[in-house]
Amino acid sequence: MSALTSPYARLALCIIALSPLPVAAQSWEPIERTEYYKIRGNSPMALYQSIGERGPLLGGGRTIAHTTFKLTWQRDYQQQGAACVLASAKPKLIITYTLPKPAGALPADVQAKWDRFFAGIVKHEKLHGVFMRDLTQQIQDISVGLRDENDPGCKKVRAALQAQLKPISDAHGARHSEYDRVEMSPGGAVHQLILAFVNP
Repeated sequence: MSALTSPYARLALCIIALSPLPVAAQSWEPIERTEYYKIRGNSPMALYQSIGERGPLLGGGRTIAHTTFKLTWQRDYQQQGAACVLASAKPKLIITYTLPKPAGALPADVQAKWDRFFAGIVKHEKLHGVFMRDLTQQIQDISVGLRDENDPGCKKVRAALQAQLKPISDAHGARHSEYDRVEMSPGGAVHQLILAFVNP
């Protein structure tokens, strides 16, 4: 299972601009969802092997867990004479965590090890979720107030926004990749979780 030796949680980047609607700037909260895939086994090694067989497919391999997001926007572009201003940008962020779950009851000692392993995996994935919140806030911060004094139709302001989104998105992807690299490297938090779980 290649994903057990490669970064196992990467984002599915989906930034979709909705048709602009006149909305007021306001605080926002993400929608968080959790999905589970069933694994089988009565020992740590059997459970881990089942993860390798049933985990989410990503990059041609199986992963332990996966965090994705969908980000859509309601943007209010206002024409003020010849000028255009992006008056507000309201995000809708949906974060989905995909995690393993044993299909049946486990022996008490295995359950205790599983609980520790699972808690560590959830902690790792939740930080991916924090990164996604950060991205959304960063986009909102650079969006609101964008202005061009000679922009009938708001084409220049839209283009200026798009030009800023790519470097932000690239930096966001690099942040996730580096986080996974460190966590999965020998001695990293996820690497240690795996060893503690499967070793007697």
